[in-house]
Amino acid sequence: MEPDTALLLLARAGLPAALLRHLLESQPDAPAALAAARRGAGLSLPPPVREALARPCPRQLGNDEAWLAGRDRSLLAWGSPDYPALLRRAASPPPLLFLEGDPALLWHPQVAVVGSRHPTAGGRQRARAFARAFAGAGWAVTSGLAEGIDAAAHEATLEAGGRTLAVIGTGPDQAYPRRNAGLMARIAADGLVVSEHPPGTAPVASHFPGRNRIIAGLSLGTVVVEAALRSGALISARLAAEAGREVFALPGSVDNPVARGCHRLIREGAALVETPGEVVAALGPVAASLAESLRGRLGEGSGDGPGHSAGGQPAPEGDHKRLWSALGHDPTSLDELAGRTGLTVAELSSMLLVMELDGRVVADNGRYARRP
Repeated sequence: MEPDTALLLLARAGLPAALLRHLLESQPDAPAALAAARRGAGLSLPPPVREALARPCPRQLGNDEAWLAGRDRSLLAWGSPDYPALLRRAASPPPLLFLEGDPALLWHPQVAVVGSRHPTAGGRQRARAFARAFAGAGWAVTSGLAEGIDAAAHEATLEAGGRTLAVIGTGPDQAYPRRNAGLMARIAADGLVVSEHPPGTAPVASHFPGRNRIIAGLSLGTVVVEAALRSGALISARLAAEAGREVFALPGSVDNPVARGCHRLIREGAALVETPGEVVAALGPVAASLAESLRGRLGEGSGDGPGHSAGGQPAPEGDHKRLWSALGHDPTSLDELAGRTGLTVAELSSMLLVMELDGRVVADNGRYARRP
């Protein structure tokens, strides 16, 4: 059995997340994890789960495999060396991630920008300004594809030529709200769509707090632009704080009901910020820990040493030298660098990220140059 087929069957079985993580970590591969689940020795599985494991639906499996066969789609499992280190450290990390887009972005330094679904015009404008600034500084912007602040942050990042991740509470093929289907397609083409739910999963209210924990877990910090007192953005902020990440809030008018959640966060200890630069300055030192985790993933002892490509294969020292030779002081796109070096975009993304975090490379709207 192919590993992805085994993972899809495990995803559909309804196993508790902690148990599925244990199986994926304790077994040598996904088929072995599926076999262990089917044996059920000492697992105390409820009857519906045992039934789903023993007699999976062929039509459902066929649909899942058809989705996974699409362009730039992948399934990332707990236990994989490519599972993002920051998310691994968060509370209740998802055992499986359905991805569409560039999976290397899971390891890119991210700032979450979240807030009200019904922001003021000023709040929407501030979300766009912060997202553009983060993109210009080389950070990826992560949000939840919701209306309002989320959509504004995604759109502004794409317009600036930056990288954005949409973490959704539905299946990876289901845009919610439907009016954001076009935006979701653009993110899949130029960024990354992330879901812990299998294809076809419809919007369910209970899934969205879970989505928020992934947003908080992937990001080094969370910026709340506008939020009412009962906003889901406050859940993201709380989860970020519980994961030991930085939380930032923008102040607003005392007469603005969607500023009251931000004011509460500030009273409870969130950092009051007025400019994107304050966020970047606060998170810069924190990014060093991500650089160390990435070096471990790539097998690098230092920025110039040999490493591994995004696919997990050894990246010869000559690849790093070729990339460094191809970089100049004029910003260069990934496609241009791929043409100059003969390396894939995925391989380049991993190596450039380490160079960027080491301070040797600067990123400007998706283009790279040697730091002056």
